[in-house]
Order: sequence, then structure tokens, then C-alpha cells
Amino acid sequence: MPARRPPVPLTAAKLDELALAYVARFATSAAKLVQYLRRKLRERGWDGAGEPDIAALVGRFVDAGYIDDAGFARSRASGLRRRGYGERRVDQALRAAGIGEDHREEARGSEAEARRAALVMARKRGFGPFGEQRADPARREKQFAAMLRAGHSLDSVRKLLNAESEADALEWVDEAAGDQPG
Repeated sequence: MPARRPPVPLTAAKLDELALAYVARFATSAAKLVQYLRRKLRERGWDGAGEPDIAALVGRFVDAGYIDDAGFARSRASGLRRRGYGERRVDQALRAAGIGEDHREEARGSEAEARRAALVMARKRGFGPFGEQRADPARREKQFAAMLRAGHSLDSVRKLLNAESEADALEWVDEAAGDQPG
């Protein structure tokens, strides 16, 4: 088996090309692009004079509109809520993507959106009133824990899992929607 050739070190042009290909392929945040470029530099090395200015490169991409942390945060938060994740879990995902507090605050959904996300999860997993039968205490405890791990508030989990029927659960969600200015 022939020996592997070492990777070709990156130049400024190649680093630009890698960054452009990354933002073209993935919705990303500025912090995630920085992490990606630093990883590529560690893997391949640098063939330029001095250290590459990753911050300037990412800044150019932000200025050009290729990267929009606020838009990324809104999109990511919305997608996670549609999949049934609660606000705590959404906030963790945005923080891990390097989104700043101001954009995370902006992407936080309303109480109605949080309740809808809890409802999505309960329906999908057959929890509470969406189960075939009333859960025994051990199973109910597992449902409770799963909803908490998914980032839903303790109060929301209690209300949803204690709902007597699907209609009661839907009414609970609609209550929050009625409280929203519209």
C-alpha cells in the first residue's frame, strides 16, 4: 500500500474558496465558519506569510450577506420547534452554533409557539392524551422526563401530560395563541 501524501497547505485563495464553498452548501453562523476554517488550517497547514486573518475573511462574508446570524437563528429555532423541541433545547442549539445572546433573544418564540412545540412532541411520541391508554406511573414518568430533556418547561409538561383529552390539550395551546397580540 503506497504511503499517503501529506495534504497541500492552504493559501489565501484556497482558504477563500473553502469558505465560499462552505457557506454555499450550508446555512451557517459566523462562529461555525470560523470553527470550520480553523479546523481546515489545523488539518492542512498554512502556506502564506504570517497567520491568516480568519476574522477579516468571515467579516467580508457577513458584510456581503453570505452569513446572517439573525436569519440563521430564526430559521434554526423555527425548525427545532417544528420538530417538537422546547425553548431550552433551542437556546442550547443556538448557543452551540455561536449565536450571540441578542440574536438568540430575537429568535425566542412566543408562549404559543412553545406550547405548539410541546404538542408536536406529545403527538409524535404518543404522550399524555395522545397515547392509546392512560400511562402507568412508570411510563408517565418516562414521558415527563423525555419532554423535559427536549427543553420544555416544567409547567408546560405538567399541563400537557395532565390534559384529560386531545381537545383539552388543543385548548391549552389555543389559550396561549389568544393571549398573543395579533
